[in-house]
Amino acid sequence: MLKEFKDFIMTGNVVEFAVAVIMAGAIGAVVTGFVNNIVMPFVGHFSGGIDFADKKIVLDEAVVDAAGKVTSPENAIMWGSWINTIINLLIVGFVMFMIVKAYNKMKKPAPDAPPAGPTDNELLMEIRDALKK
Repeated sequence: MLKEFKDFIMTGNVVEFAVAVIMAGAIGAVVTGFVNNIVMPFVGHFSGGIDFADKKIVLDEAVVDAAGKVTSPENAIMWGSWINTIINLLIVGFVMFMIVKAYNKMKKPAPDAPPAGPTDNELLMEIRDALKK
């Protein structure tokens, strides 16, 4: 059983999948940083200084006691954070599209099949025609 597991783990598909998962995590972190630190400040600038990460609809206000301690946290729909996530998704999708497009362009085209020779019937007709002459 251990040998079967080793054979399974060492197949190309599993190793390639593991590398893809690790790379996806790294790319996700880079894209999230790009969106939060570069794209969203531009979006905020061109939308009048709005920071989408802080946008929310408060359903229940936070309850604070006399000592200033929060006894019940705020309940809010964080729609601005969701907008950031949507922008992140669009950028990740675009980056993946560009990677796949470049990969497909770099792939070698499949070699053309050799031209098919004449069929048996065509050969027999040629022999027949040659004998008639």
